[in-house]
Amino acid sequence: MSPVYPFDDGATARAVIDDRGTLLEWNAGARRLLGWNSADILGRSAVTMLAGGDKALPFARGADRWYGMVTLCHRDGSAVSVWVLAHHTPPNGDHPGRWLVVTPLDGDAPPSPDDPLERVELLQSPCAIAIYDERLRLRRMNDAMAEELGLPQERLRGLRMPEINGRPQSVDIEQHLHRVLITGRGYDVHSHVPIGADGRGYAWLARMAPITDDSGRVRGVCLASHDFTEQHLARERLQIVNEASVRIGTTLDVVTTAQELADMCVPALGDFVTVDLLDPQEYGGEPPAGVTAPVRLRRVAHRSLLPGTPEAVAQPGQADLYPASSPQGASLTAGRTIIASTASRDLEQWLAWSPTRAERVRELGIHATMSVPIRARGLTLGVAVLTRYRRSGPFTADDVLLAEEITARAGVCIDNARRYSRERETALALQRSLLPRTLPRTAALLAASRYLPAARAGVGGDWFDVIPLSGMRVAMVVGDVVGHGIQASATMGRLRTAVRTLADIDLAPDELLTHLDDLVLRLAEESGGDGSGTGEVGATCLYAVYDPVSRRCTLARAGHPAPVLLLPGRAPRQIDLPAGPPLGLGGLPFESAELELPEGSVLSLYTNGLVESRDRDAETGHRLLNEALAGHAGSLEETCDRILRALLPQGGSADDVALLLARTQGLPASQVATWDIPADPALVAPIRKQVVEQLEHWSLSELAFTAELVVSELVTNAIRYGARPIRLRLIQDATTLICEVSDTSHTAPHLRRAKTFDEGGRGLLLVAQLTQRWGSRHTAEGKTIWAELELYQEEQ
Repeated sequence: MSPVYPFDDGATARAVIDDRGTLLEWNAGARRLLGWNSADILGRSAVTMLAGGDKALPFARGADRWYGMVTLCHRDGSAVSVWVLAHHTPPNGDHPGRWLVVTPLDGDAPPSPDDPLERVELLQSPCAIAIYDERLRLRRMNDAMAEELGLPQERLRGLRMPEINGRPQSVDIEQHLHRVLITGRGYDVHSHVPIGADGRGYAWLARMAPITDDSGRVRGVCLASHDFTEQHLARERLQIVNEASVRIGTTLDVVTTAQELADMCVPALGDFVTVDLLDPQEYGGEPPAGVTAPVRLRRVAHRSLLPGTPEAVAQPGQADLYPASSPQGASLTAGRTIIASTASRDLEQWLAWSPTRAERVRELGIHATMSVPIRARGLTLGVAVLTRYRRSGPFTADDVLLAEEITARAGVCIDNARRYSRERETALALQRSLLPRTLPRTAALLAASRYLPAARAGVGGDWFDVIPLSGMRVAMVVGDVVGHGIQASATMGRLRTAVRTLADIDLAPDELLTHLDDLVLRLAEESGGDGSGTGEVGATCLYAVYDPVSRRCTLARAGHPAPVLLLPGRAPRQIDLPAGPPLGLGGLPFESAELELPEGSVLSLYTNGLVESRDRDAETGHRLLNEALAGHAGSLEETCDRILRALLPQGGSADDVALLLARTQGLPASQVATWDIPADPALVAPIRKQVVEQLEHWSLSELAFTAELVVSELVTNAIRYGARPIRLRLIQDATTLICEVSDTSHTAPHLRRAKTFDEGGRGLLLVAQLTQRWGSRHTAEGKTIWAELELYQEEQ
């Protein structure tokens, strides 16, 4: 409490005593009062200064301020009775607690009638006013100021501001008083510290004005204090509400929003805040309008002033049953805010149901609790409980209004997050049901896939598929429907079904995309409702067919990112593939490309959400994809995870992502047998014999009779109705024997049922009965009729 300018004229006796009672400071006024020099007195116990055998300082215990009469020992042995004022400064870091003890020495001098400080009319003013002289010592104050200070004004005359108030902020105010005294200009200061003995008056406006004599000389300073606590608190409450509208509801996540509510209330309203929510599943999936205790609540969030939330009994995620006697159950049953405190003894009754909580309350000294129901749109979502133990004072009516306002805002945000989560889970369930749960195992390739919904926008229209085709071939498809949500997922499901249907009739990739384009046009017209075809439904798609016998892959794309190819021993590269227009434009052609893939080649098919983002362009994304794919070590699953870690942020992508990796496998030549068929029905018998011999070589003699009948019928039909050249091919798989007959005619066969006396028409019906599957596909040269026979030895 040293002066901020060199004023120490000995008009005040001042001493500083630490909490152990040792004298630390002793000014000239104290020497004038008791005759002791500072060198003689510093370091001694202040108790030795007391007269009359007192063994303890009167202000050593109790409040932070004390005043009264004390009898002290003069150096000459006489007793001196003085009125003293003592202010306590609590310990702060490395600074121990100490007492500032002061008493005015010159306050009783008779005032001069011509003194301008005495002529100032202030006694009837409703404002708290004090007059300070040129030494910045108190000369006069009115009753309003004496009441606010809680000290008798006749005892304060001659004291400076820091000596009267004893708080650190009073030093700053004295600096401003000194500024007014020197400059002669008024000054206003806002102070937010209590100055009364009981802590009343939290916010003050101190207006300082110079007092001049008849000649215009500044003779003192007038300090007028205006209590604007209510206005300050109202402004603070409004600021908290505004801050809550910004801080609460930043995401559409229930847990995050509940945590934001708890964070907002600490320390603004309480020292420890919990947020417990109802489980809508217990009420049929929708929160109820009202509840009756006992009620099961799940702890979603809590926040404490102390690290580690030592007040918490329940942890996030834990569900407890709360009876009607609990703060949570009582407020939810009543449907309103309820306050309990130790002063009213209802807090002990509330906590009687939980000995653990009651013990925690006693340990921490919790003295006040406020339970606020969380409601939105007529539904009860949960309850927020605010407790106090470090902050003194109960919850006031203004605290209740503020808590209810913040909780109401949070309730709407929690309900929005809950509804969004429910819709998102529905869309995700729909999305998962429309995507393949497992990829088929084929001899042509090994595949692995990933699908990730958008972090905020939710599910979209990305999809992937692996479709087994005839002749051991496999189709791979990746697509992306414009938009997000259930509508995009439903459109994706229709397109995926259409692709599988078109793939089943073995269309070439460019032809398949043409038919798919027509479907998207029709969907757009249906969604537009006016037949204008405004393109409200749009999509991109990549379709590829791989043949393990020829080891060639045919690809076509419709506005979709080109796949990345990793050849054995080579660096990854993007395939140069004609882009094609997005689906839904109509009238534009699609082009396909064909390339040879050695065994062990890895194809990476993906949607643009993987490589494009707000933080980087597509070129950077493709570079990162190539780098991640270059580290492929054999496991497609591990490679998928490495690609996602390298390209997607931890918080998730802004767009949904589909990724399909496929490693090609070749069929050994020993598992394929081919014959050129002469166009002579009489030569079918030797062909049948060669087929039987080949089956014996493959150890498939048990299929010889069935295969002989199927080959005979397919070859005979090709000779009779097809065009040369004609070729027969047998393909042996682990579980299937495939018979294929190709010719250059584009006329496809049709299965029909022969009448009783018809001589023909039973061949394909017989093939259908004898085989597992059969069909036809068009090729560039003509067509191929195929049939699959199941290998029975696999069942042994």
